[in-house]
Amino acid sequence: MTITYEYEDALYVNLTNKCNCNCEFCLRHGRAQGSIYTEDSLWLEREPTRQEALDSFLSRDVCSYREIVFCGYGEPTYRLDDILWLVDELKGRFGDKLPPVRINTNGHANLILGRDVCPELKGRIDTLSISLNSDNAADYTALCHPVQGEAAYQAMLDFAGEAKHYVPHVVLTIVDKDKTQEEIQNCRDIADRLGVKLRIRSFIDS
Repeated sequence: MTITYEYEDALYVNLTNKCNCNCEFCLRHGRAQGSIYTEDSLWLEREPTRQEALDSFLSRDVCSYREIVFCGYGEPTYRLDDILWLVDELKGRFGDKLPPVRINTNGHANLILGRDVCPELKGRIDTLSISLNSDNAADYTALCHPVQGEAAYQAMLDFAGEAKHYVPHVVLTIVDKDKTQEEIQNCRDIADRLGVKLRIRSFIDS
């Protein structure tokens, strides 16, 4: 079972395969082709306990990485309480030597957990990378298929706008595949209105 794994000098953490979306472009639809993101090892036979995850961290030279990233084949905020516990444990051990912590998320944490989690991120999470994916709710729903329907799009935008008050770096991301220049500009405008950054990601064919 792969809990922590290395990718581009960062330490990634795979805590869950649960997700409330089924994105058309998701790498979990792929097959093992030599990339960590298409390896079957990221499918968990069961979710690791928080202690197992901590033990996996401590088996590595944690402070040697440029970043710690909670990611994997699921939506990590399903395990947000455990993420925050792990960060607290690591900060207690390593203090200022701990690398910056990022969560790659669909931005639906408040929907999933039924509460405003943003204040809990303060002092723990350095970067939120939130999948914007589209410039409107209808296309977003058709692309990402959230179980909450079109309401998930506005919830994601609200989450991004709120999180910036607690997390130093909030970044919206889109995948460039099949995006027009107008759509990309619209996404830039959305990020600007929210006061966050936009990152345009290259499509990876899995």
